[in-house]
Amino acid sequence: MSKDGISILNKKARFEYEFLDKYEAGIQLMGTEIKSLRLGNASIAEAYCAFENNELFLINAHFAEFKYGNINNHEPLRKRKLLLHKRELSRLQHKLKDKGLTIVPIRVFQSERGFAKIEIALARGKKSFDKRQDIKKKDVERELSRYRD
Repeated sequence: MSKDGISILNKKARFEYEFLDKYEAGIQLMGTEIKSLRLGNASIAEAYCAFENNELFLINAHFAEFKYGNINNHEPLRKRKLLLHKRELSRLQHKLKDKGLTIVPIRVFQSERGFAKIEIALARGKKSFDKRQDIKKKDVERELSRYRD
């Protein structure tokens, strides 16, 4: 958790996908979900986004049950509606028809006004060649930083 609030990253997404377009969306959460999220008890590593009836949903994101919640506690893996403008939703839905594109969550954070937001990206899956290239690039940067120090 960062000093300015919630910050949950999907590190795997940057390695697995090439981001084409990024969007900031609100998340429709229950009270116990936001409390659990503020404690940093969430994971979006296995999550993805999908359309149902022209609405975008976050699927397979794990928000741990709130420790002090009662019988009205939330389900950890339930679908959560993402809040975007109609224009953005239609643009995303239109672009998703292209072969090989998907919508992946990148990070969950807290806005200046205190709302939970999620950064999502329209992405294309990387080939294994691209992944190897990224690993080589990281290794070279790491070696260079060793020599500078």
